[in-house]
Amino acid sequence: MHDIMDLESRGIPSGFVASTEFVQAAEAQGNSLGIHPKRVFVPHPIQDRTDTEMTQLAGQAIESIIALVYDFQAPKAKL
Repeated sequence: MHDIMDLESRGIPSGFVASTEFVQAAEAQGNSLGIHPKRVFVPHPIQDRTDTEMTQLAGQAIESIIALVYDFQAPKAKL
């Protein structure tokens, strides 16, 4: 999270991806640092998944992951 704090302080959008095993740890560290960055949690466990399963997992999470660093709001029209 220190890296995220540094990036955000320089105006660089950031966030992190972790498995659901780390939800409480992320919350605790965020509380201790006083930040709550954007985050995406994917189902745990990760290490025993096949390449095919990892590809499917990534496909399910990709839009949320992209949203960590990209604002999908449409530009406001000038009238």
